[in-house]
Amino acid sequence: MPPPRARSQLAGSWRPQDEQCNALAVRLTVRLPQLVRGVFIQRDNRFRATVLVDNRPCAARVASSGRMRELLLPGAPIWLAPALKPGRRTGYDLLLVEHGDTLVSVDAHLPNHLWSEFIQRTGWQGEAVYELAAERRYGSSRLDFLLTAGDVRTWMEVKSVTLVHDGRALFPDAPTTRGTRHVRELTRAVAEGDRAAVIFVIQRNDAAVFSPHVQADPQFAAALIKASQRGVAVHAYACAVTTSQVTIERRVPVHLE
Repeated sequence: MPPPRARSQLAGSWRPQDEQCNALAVRLTVRLPQLVRGVFIQRDNRFRATVLVDNRPCAARVASSGRMRELLLPGAPIWLAPALKPGRRTGYDLLLVEHGDTLVSVDAHLPNHLWSEFIQRTGWQGEAVYELAAERRYGSSRLDFLLTAGDVRTWMEVKSVTLVHDGRALFPDAPTTRGTRHVRELTRAVAEGDRAAVIFVIQRNDAAVFSPHVQADPQFAAALIKASQRGVAVHAYACAVTTSQVTIERRVPVHLE
């Protein structure tokens, strides 16, 4: 099926004849735990929400600092994983949100796991991955991954994307000083002789193209454009999401300007 038309007032327009999404020869799937359906009521703070399960108010952990205002609406159907750890203050983890006909994964920790497994299975830029370390410090930041192949080092940051407007995935959905710092560190790494990449994992299947969200954070958008111009690779991947699994399914075009 061809990608849907996407016409955005936020970051220019995209036409399906311009570029095609690239289906992946190898896909990576992460299985989800057994989920229960609920209803979103309100977000109590950044990492906690009140939800209804079997018409009973419960506390749920929100594993994302993103605002997700277009998703976390009162009455929205959601899917939750019961908490198994004794003594937790929240009885559930909020993992999925139904947004119209689209199921969206809202666990901001999942993309790093997806990407780690995916790149070790598929390789990176035509080469096998033998040494991939997580959470390595560079400058004043702790970056998500360091890929080492002989004397070549590649620093990687993985970003979770949940916002899609008219077929265009957008990041961030709120100002991110930390994200901007990470992108600038990657740019510096390239200037100092290493390689670097920013990977945007779109946790839904309705995106045809990715762009930085200039209106939400112009500094991040400017830093990403500069990074790309200085040699930092910028890739985006869309996921197929069901109530049982999340799959990196296809690479989508990146439009930075």
